[in-house]
Amino acid sequence: MAFTTISVDVMGGDAGARVTLPACRAFLQQQPTAHLILVGTADALAGFAHERVTTVVANDVITMDDSLETAMRKKRDSSMRIAIEQVKSGAAQAAVSAGNTGALMAISRYVLKTLDGIERPAIAAQLPNSTGGSTTMLDLGANVDSSAEHLLQFAYLASALDVVLKGKAKPSVGLLNIGEEVIKGNEVIKAAGELLRAAHLRGDLHFYGNVEGNDIFKGTTDIVVCDGFVGNVALKAGEGLATMVGEFLKAEFSRNLLTKLAAFMAYPVLHAFKRRVDHRRYNGAALLGLRGLVFKSHGSADQDGYGFALERAYDAASKGLLQHVQQNIAKIHLAPSTDYS
Repeated sequence: MAFTTISVDVMGGDAGARVTLPACRAFLQQQPTAHLILVGTADALAGFAHERVTTVVANDVITMDDSLETAMRKKRDSSMRIAIEQVKSGAAQAAVSAGNTGALMAISRYVLKTLDGIERPAIAAQLPNSTGGSTTMLDLGANVDSSAEHLLQFAYLASALDVVLKGKAKPSVGLLNIGEEVIKGNEVIKAAGELLRAAHLRGDLHFYGNVEGNDIFKGTTDIVVCDGFVGNVALKAGEGLATMVGEFLKAEFSRNLLTKLAAFMAYPVLHAFKRRVDHRRYNGAALLGLRGLVFKSHGSADQDGYGFALERAYDAASKGLLQHVQQNIAKIHLAPSTDYS
């Protein structure tokens, strides 16, 4: 039986081992071909035993408030870094952490390096849409000043991700803009549109065209490409939607008899909506463009949410995401003299 090995930063996230370890145990019960390398402090790992688990002790923990200098230079024996080093050494096929996003990206890039043809890694995640599925969106915060070439690279990266995780033969790509017309947007967006249309004509990508913010949650395209500033704002807005619905339900059930009755009648529909947009079900953002697979769980994820991140990493590793990414990147054909910066 072939096993897929995932290394886990046990200490990452708001709750650390109190969430990650129960999530890992539940994940192992669901995936009989999974093997985990758990990296954490000796105290955190004490007493955790499983036939498909290897433990590695780390002496440092990167906190959510640590600066990049602290994470990179002063905490070289951190659970996050050691978990990523398991991927570099080949001991694991993917790593998962709920820790400091900036530190995770910086350490992953330093340890694993970027793939040939990729200048900047990007963070890609799934956002729920009205079709009942999800829209893959990137970048979600790694790059706030992306060039046209970077946006093109993001499209190739996300296309490989959707082929592997969603089974899409040729996922559609939308470029986030302030309007659908070709003439809309700043110079970077216009240049990116030209590159994406050229890739579409070559048959490398399925470029739908420009999309607007509401298209993300309508599911107009399988993928939406944007810079990290805009993407991060959209991600946080989507996460807040489910919270808003939950708070609304609580408030209505606590009012007078009439509002309680109305809330009770609407509960099945609202509950179904809340479940559909529940960000926990889409937890697990991929750090794409690296010479190894790294997945970022939300720092506040509970056991169920962290379990979804483990599942995404397992699926990506077992289905050969890295190989698909490399094949996609090899298709990029940019004129050496072209400068869209």
